[in-house]
Amino acid sequence: MKKTKALEFYTAEVGKPLQMPYFENGVSAGFPSPAADYLDAKLDLNDLLVEHPSATYYVRVIGDSMIGAGIVSGDLLVVDKSLEVRNNCIVVAYLDGEFTVKRIKKTKTKMFLNAENDNYKPIEITKDMDFVVFGVVAHSIHHFV
Repeated sequence: MKKTKALEFYTAEVGKPLQMPYFENGVSAGFPSPAADYLDAKLDLNDLLVEHPSATYYVRVIGDSMIGAGIVSGDLLVVDKSLEVRNNCIVVAYLDGEFTVKRIKKTKTKMFLNAENDNYKPIEITKDMDFVVFGVVAHSIHHFV
């Protein structure tokens, strides 16, 4: 684990299955539906969340700059270094000595790191900055309790 001021980094442990009970029929988010009295299958969270094991790591978020994207302090992000960085994707980036999680915005001539919180201004990426994208956020695990 590596901890910075804004993020905590963890490696992805996918060497052994992480199987959890799984209700294959789903659960209603509208009116309640009759529930089955049994579990349909086992679900391996590694298979669900980690597409490229050697390129995947986890990051714990510290701060509130991404609340508009549903990412809050304490959430765990699944980050994949092998995914293509595209316009509007959320990335973990290294910028002038600090790690951050932000949304990439590209125009024809410029690139920005945008927060999802009006209290933070967009950051225009210039050639003078020390800037590296460390991966694309593939999933966010949000804690409710």
